Amino acid sequence: MSIRSVLFRSALLGAAVAACSARAPSGSLPAPDREILTQADLVEHGFANALEAIQALRPIWLQTRGPNTLLGTPTEVVVYLNDTKLGGVSTLDQVTTPAIVTIRHLNGREATARWGLDHGAGAIVISTFH
Repeated sequence: MSIRSVLFRSALLGAAVAACSARAPSGSLPAPDREILTQADLVEHGFANALEAIQALRPIWLQTRGPNTLLGTPTEVVVYLNDTKLGGVSTLDQVTTPAIVTIRHLNGREATARWGLDHGAGAIVISTFH
């Protein structure tokens, strides 16, 4: 095989790789953030409270995780309202949707880094109009 043939094939392969890794057009919308619900999401579906919204749109956020290695009990999701601990998942029905700006899910690592231990199942952080 000649040098010219090798260079041509290399250039052709490079062009093919570049074409496959092309970015989305600049006018396209970014992918939605699956870890947040906005007020627009809540209004669009007409939910009465945060629990209804999460059960319908992001039920995986409510799942308990495997047992705590020290106590052997399942870890539950902790709910925060404006960065104040509200309680467990059952407290979500107390927060009505008209007051909600965003509902954000933090995984266990993120929640533990922010609030300490006992957040293995993660946290749901609700921000409201103050």
